[in-house]
Amino acid sequence: MYQQMIFVNLAVNDVDASKKFFTELGYTINPQFSTDDCACVVISDTIVAMMLSKQRYADFTKKEIADPTTTSEVLLCLSAESRAKVDELVDKALAAGGTGTEEAMDQGFMYGRSFDDLDGHTWEVMWMDPAAVQG
Repeated sequence: MYQQMIFVNLAVNDVDASKKFFTELGYTINPQFSTDDCACVVISDTIVAMMLSKQRYADFTKKEIADPTTTSEVLLCLSAESRAKVDELVDKALAAGGTGTEEAMDQGFMYGRSFDDLDGHTWEVMWMDPAAVQG
């Protein structure tokens, strides 16, 4: 069966700093699809984040590039396998220079936290009790 992938393209100020940030979170960089102006961050087998210099990003759009420190262009949400994994990933992001954005959201069956990366893109990390999803 074909597994559809998602490639999230984000404009960044410093490609090398983004590479360092996301590797500190435990992700890998695919060198085959990375250049001086683009980092291919492998999040999973089906999720890839392309960190593009603003100049490279502009090659793909005629629209003004949003400043994620002052506007919200997208909310990126990643699932986690447990509450502890939510905390682990967000804590790594904060230690690597990210910024906490909200208090933890805890509804018992669902738990999440979020952070802004070095460029201000907001990443949410969520865990949901599988039994609650099935029920």
